Amino acid sequence: YAAKYYGTAKKIHGYIWGGSGGSFQTYGAIENTEGVWDGAVPFIPGTPYAIPNSFTVRALARLVLRDKAPRIADAVRPGGSGDPYAGLTQVERDMLRETTGMGVPLRAWEGYDYVLGLPNPELLVDMTSIVRAMDPTYADDFWGTAGYLGTELSTLGDIVRTALIDGTYTIGRVDRDAQGAPTSLVLDSPPAQADTAGLDITVYAADGTTNVGTLKGSLAAGTGVLTLADGNTDDVLDTLTDGTRLHLDNRWSLAFRAYHRYQVPTRSGFHAWDQYRDVAGNPLYPQRPLAIGPLVSQATSDGGTHTGAITGKVIVVGNLADTDAYPWPGDWYRAQVKQALGARYGDDFRLWYNDNADHIEGPVPAGRAARIVAFDGILQQALRDLSAWVEKGVRPAPSTTYSVSGTQISVPESASERHGIQPVVDLTVGGADRIEVRAGGSVVLKARIEVPRGAGSVVRTEWDFEGTGTFTEKPFGRPRRTVEVERTVTYDKPGTYFPGLRATAQREGDTTTPFAHVPNLGRVRVVVR
Repeated sequence: YAAKYYGTAKKIHGYIWGGSGGSFQTYGAIENTEGVWDGAVPFIPGTPYAIPNSFTVRALARLVLRDKAPRIADAVRPGGSGDPYAGLTQVERDMLRETTGMGVPLRAWEGYDYVLGLPNPELLVDMTSIVRAMDPTYADDFWGTAGYLGTELSTLGDIVRTALIDGTYTIGRVDRDAQGAPTSLVLDSPPAQADTAGLDITVYAADGTTNVGTLKGSLAAGTGVLTLADGNTDDVLDTLTDGTRLHLDNRWSLAFRAYHRYQVPTRSGFHAWDQYRDVAGNPLYPQRPLAIGPLVSQATSDGGTHTGAITGKVIVVGNLADTDAYPWPGDWYRAQVKQALGARYGDDFRLWYNDNADHIEGPVPAGRAARIVAFDGILQQALRDLSAWVEKGVRPAPSTTYSVSGTQISVPESASERHGIQPVVDLTVGGADRIEVRAGGSVVLKARIEVPRGAGSVVRTEWDFEGTGTFTEKPFGRPRRTVEVERTVTYDKPGTYFPGLRATAQREGDTTTPFAHVPNLGRVRVVVR
């Protein structure tokens, strides 16, 4: 059809790529069509059980670990203790193990605010509506049936019950915009709980008993300020005045956070849920009558089921600091493809993992730039390599070499062992990853940058001496596969610094093009007394 449309007799090749939710559509397309797509690049991929379970466990962790999260972050930062469990209570250790077991990369805790959804607490519980619509009796079972966390006689069960908000509160003030429409409410004696995300809000009439309707909004914990969301009806908004009574209830929000425990997959290979099975492989907890994840997955992928039976060539791109989709789904899909393709596996499939990259596409926000690299250029190179593989028979770089421990993915320290296409940056300070000096003292930062063979040359080196995410390009000579650089830096003010070196490779060694840049980072810790 395409050849006819464009009026050409030449073969027209079709490629599809998509990330996160788009990876589901990409998998569905490359598995379930013939003669349409010659190749695909699914990136930051999920699995059929990703929704809502990738988010529930993080929301549950917020109840337990928010106060200890800075301690965990310091342990996993460069030059840290390396033991994120140190200093945690038993329930906190168990919660960190559960979160890690589900796939949250331990290294991602350096950005604990994002892991726990602290900037916008509502986001991690936003999918409560999906569970509520598809499994309407779940919350009642969670709070009233033995075997569920809501009734469990444990420290974690106590924490969940303490977080419960289920009461009536009075509006002390209504703030309005220039047109007189309510924008926020200030409650008298608001709930004392630290996590107020996902509230069900019911408005009562002046008599205090007549249900007027529900209100959409979010309550900022500890402030009593309830910010109204879009979509509220005029009937409900017109009721709001000083003295109006509201019923606040987070029963569903809290129940949602443990939903992954009651969704143990029956399909093999989902090792993230092994922690919820007994020695015989049976679920430890009651299981819900339907598995929501696969239904959402099939709806998103137009019926695709992640069989691994790909009909074209595929390069999967996963990121090792991804705390939304997690890194392990790339390995899980690799296993599906290997089982489906058998001897053809190496001829049609690659999996490239990117170090120091997370789930967010595009330019890296300032708050993350010190520790995260953009992966757009990596995707551009993957698409170029896919085209050359399909159209010219040029085999792409080997899959990344990695090891799996539970659900945690680790890669070798050298580019020659790691493979893939990303450079490896080995940065040291005083020959280690940490040094302590007095104010006014100097340190020597040394780095060796190596690009995997056949993946191009280093074309740019940028330094961030204070770890603020502001990088300055420094010359290093001509582009080449292996580069060694050194800088002496003086720190005048006491504090803890995380200097970093960002190195960028480009396949052709082109220093002028803005495309197909493949970056990575090296970082260390400098403590100035």
